[in-house]
Amino acid sequence: LNSAVGTEVWVKHENHGPTGAFKVRGGITYMDWLKRTQPESPGICTATRGNHGQAQARAATAAGLRALVYVPRGNAREKNAAMTAFGAELVEFGDDYDEARLEAYRVAQLKNLTMVPPFHEELVRGVATYAYEFLTRKPDLDTVYVPIGGGSGVCGTILARDALGLSTKIVGVVSEHAATAKLSVERGVLTETKTARTFADGMALRVPIQEALD
Repeated sequence: LNSAVGTEVWVKHENHGPTGAFKVRGGITYMDWLKRTQPESPGICTATRGNHGQAQARAATAAGLRALVYVPRGNAREKNAAMTAFGAELVEFGDDYDEARLEAYRVAQLKNLTMVPPFHEELVRGVATYAYEFLTRKPDLDTVYVPIGGGSGVCGTILARDALGLSTKIVGVVSEHAATAKLSVERGVLTETKTARTFADGMALRVPIQEALD
């Protein structure tokens, strides 16, 4: 990597975690918060392309809660299988993530389940720990590049950077075919796109999230 990029490169290997992604951290903190603040909740409902759903299913099952997870039709079979293995009740709905998300919100209310949104303060609190570990280990980094889906990862990285009092530049990265976050920041207003077709399914959002933009 150093040779290819032409500078010193450090990589945070979140793929070695229990679910193979940093989202597992947010699953733990969110479920801890849910059990403390809403002990009467029978379970959670959420939408995902895979990593978020694995994290939530794993944490909910460990907490003795139901985990109803919506994915779009044609979602990766491997990720579907992983979510099911972690205890998710998997439902396919819609042609993309955003359609699945709207259905998840509807069903959560109907079944009295707690809807886990794609962006939440407790999710950010959890995923920020990976950036805290990274920046504590390498506080002299000039720039950190963070992929953007719902926004918890990049917001958590900014949170950790600021908490440590560092001047590291944080650069959010989007797919050119799923650029809703970039367009929204540039225009200063939520900007939806017509499609979000990218093989990087964790970044495949058409509809931006106001809380993340704020």
